[in-house]
Amino acid sequence: MRQIERRVFQAAVGLVVVVGLLAVAETVSAQVPKAATGDWPWWRGPNFNGVAESGQKPPIHWSDKKNVAWKAAVPGRGHSTPIVVGQRVFLQTADDKARSQSVLCYDRATGKPLWQKELHRGNLQKRINPKNTYATSTIACDRGRLFVLFSNNAAVQATAMDLDGKVIWKTTAAPFIEKKFPNGYAASPVLYGNTVIVASDCEGGGTLLALDRDTGKRVWATSRVGKTNYASPVVGHVAGRDQLLIGGLDMVASYDPKNGKLLWDAPAIAMQTSGTPVWEGNLVFAAGGYPSGSTAGIQADGSGKIAWKNNHRIHEQSLLVHDGHVYGINDTGIALCWEARTGREVWKHRLKAPISASPTLVGETIYLTNELGTTWLYRATPKGFEEIAVNQLGTIAFASATICGGQIFLRVADMVDEKRVETLYCLQRDSER
Repeated sequence: MRQIERRVFQAAVGLVVVVGLLAVAETVSAQVPKAATGDWPWWRGPNFNGVAESGQKPPIHWSDKKNVAWKAAVPGRGHSTPIVVGQRVFLQTADDKARSQSVLCYDRATGKPLWQKELHRGNLQKRINPKNTYATSTIACDRGRLFVLFSNNAAVQATAMDLDGKVIWKTTAAPFIEKKFPNGYAASPVLYGNTVIVASDCEGGGTLLALDRDTGKRVWATSRVGKTNYASPVVGHVAGRDQLLIGGLDMVASYDPKNGKLLWDAPAIAMQTSGTPVWEGNLVFAAGGYPSGSTAGIQADGSGKIAWKNNHRIHEQSLLVHDGHVYGINDTGIALCWEARTGREVWKHRLKAPISASPTLVGETIYLTNELGTTWLYRATPKGFEEIAVNQLGTIAFASATICGGQIFLRVADMVDEKRVETLYCLQRDSER
């Protein structure tokens, strides 16, 4: 009888342990927001790494007339990548003449403008890189809230809004002061648990911080080196744990996203980058572009060991990683493929620079747009460069392609009567419309 009771007790304890472990696992996984099917709700897409949802069939060929579901005028100027949530498309824009910064909302089905909300007027940074804009950050959306970053009044200003444009809260997140390198702000927010994580790397004193999603109040803050950098942070589940990753400042660094404490860093890349790290297995991959070129793979186990490194300059663009290989495009317009584990160069192929947008992977196909509005489609394969298609849309393009639900959203511009005119395109296969 006692043996039976002991077995029952042991089984019960085992069940409690299993349930406890599952609860912990669910708690960990629940900290990273999940994108709804068919959505692209934040920078670098549903998986935070430039990899689009599988199984969709976006168009292969397009022009300003072919496979165009709709196009809509975009007032002002910005490099903010469109995000897509349900039946709405959101992006940031700035009017240089009016000195204003706003959020725009469009109907996903028709392209009809639904609302425009001005968040700031005046107090813009006096001088920025002419290639940059006052609306370069990409919005993050989760649980019916938009989280928006603008640099205004010498600081990063964070705003939470509902999907109809109502402001929930606004706060000054951190100073953003540039002296030697006045290029302008570019980083996008990342969401984790009940926080919005913001990076402000600048000569006025760098800060990585988390704000409460519901109130905007500061949850934690970590000081960073006081140098200019334009990278967006990202949370990846690497080497068995959630890690807050960011490149630049002459290193790749990992922090605990729950409290901002440094986990490890590695002197792997240059001071300045706009790219966002990617990861596979226990390795993190990142690149930088100023003052020197550098691309690297780093062990994410806490050692900070650099697995490999080369001198390719990749300043603006993020990398892609797929099936054991890393894909990038350097600043001279050369597409590259490296073995992820060793960094061995597998192939390279010259396209056309300049390129600022980050590549997007759909299935086995990479979509890459240069600053002249040319988009190349090529295979993500180590067998060699395999071109699928080349398309032209607009003559100016900096925002990365958003690809979700079988649609491509491209923000491009043209010079019309010596004026820059922006357009948001929704591309979709004619046979599916």
